[in-house]
Amino acid sequence: MGLEAVEVSVLIPVRDEAAVIRDVARAMLAQRFDGSIEFLFVDGRSQDATPQILRELAAADPRVRVLDNPAKRTPQALNLALREARGAVIARMDAHTRYPLDYLALGVERLRGGGVEWVSGPQVAEGEGRWSRRVALALSTRLGTGGAAFRHAADAEFEVDSGFTGLWWRETLERHGGWDEEWLNDQDFELAARIRKAGGTIVCVPAMAAAYIPRDGLGALARQYHRYGFYRVKTSLRHPESLRRSHVLAPGLVLTAVAAVAAPRPLRRPARAGVAVYAAAVAAVSVRAARTAPVGDAAALPVVFATMHAAWGAGFLRGCGALGVPWRALASLTSGSASR
Repeated sequence: MGLEAVEVSVLIPVRDEAAVIRDVARAMLAQRFDGSIEFLFVDGRSQDATPQILRELAAADPRVRVLDNPAKRTPQALNLALREARGAVIARMDAHTRYPLDYLALGVERLRGGGVEWVSGPQVAEGEGRWSRRVALALSTRLGTGGAAFRHAADAEFEVDSGFTGLWWRETLERHGGWDEEWLNDQDFELAARIRKAGGTIVCVPAMAAAYIPRDGLGALARQYHRYGFYRVKTSLRHPESLRRSHVLAPGLVLTAVAAVAAPRPLRRPARAGVAVYAAAVAAVSVRAARTAPVGDAAALPVVFATMHAAWGAGFLRGCGALGVPWRALASLTSGSASR
């Protein structure tokens, strides 16, 4: 006999989250929603106590279901959970994010209002730990987030080219084939490109703002942003219209920095001028941040910005070498047809 249907299925990929999973689950289970919910925790073969903790949570709360993800990757986890989900509405939640208590209720209400395919909230960085706090400070600036409008709070609903986690009608995800499992990173951006190409609208609802916890170390941050840059090339090759002008700034900076040192002499001077402009912009943002943030955090911003931008740019360039240069996407930037 099959399980009864619910109104909302929440998909939560996890792996090696024993340190935080109890608090994460407690916050998610506290969602205020006048309807039935199930929480599908998809474990990627964790090597710590995560599976045991999840089993305990499932035994204590019938809304919790635990699924095994032998592939250990996020898109596979999401598709596996989508196949198992019983809800007409699908929500994705992240284990490193704190969501407002009315997140699901607000998202469902907006979906029912019509005219949208994907509802999400702003991704507002809040640090936990010294470097996590400094990364969050960087992500509170436009220099840190580029053209990603959903990374900033707002006063009114606005349309975005991609959302951070969020809610969909189940039928929408099934019609688009779910998440592409070739996208180990950037899978939401790739899904968003497909939805928008088909004429769908993605909105960001300010009241659904979620607190994202950044990486608490420069090494982890560099690896994360390197993957972002690499997979942005992959996405741009499939969806040329998804590339924004801000996406090419970091690889341009890396090339400029290399040229400042290794280019033929006539090219070094303009390249060094370009690096100086970047350094001045970073310094200006850091000084401005020091007015409200702890001085030590503001003083560390140049290192954080350099790590983020150099890693993202290097990842993008590596992607071009491994996958091919997204010439059509780059051409769309000069034609004025690029995404926001």
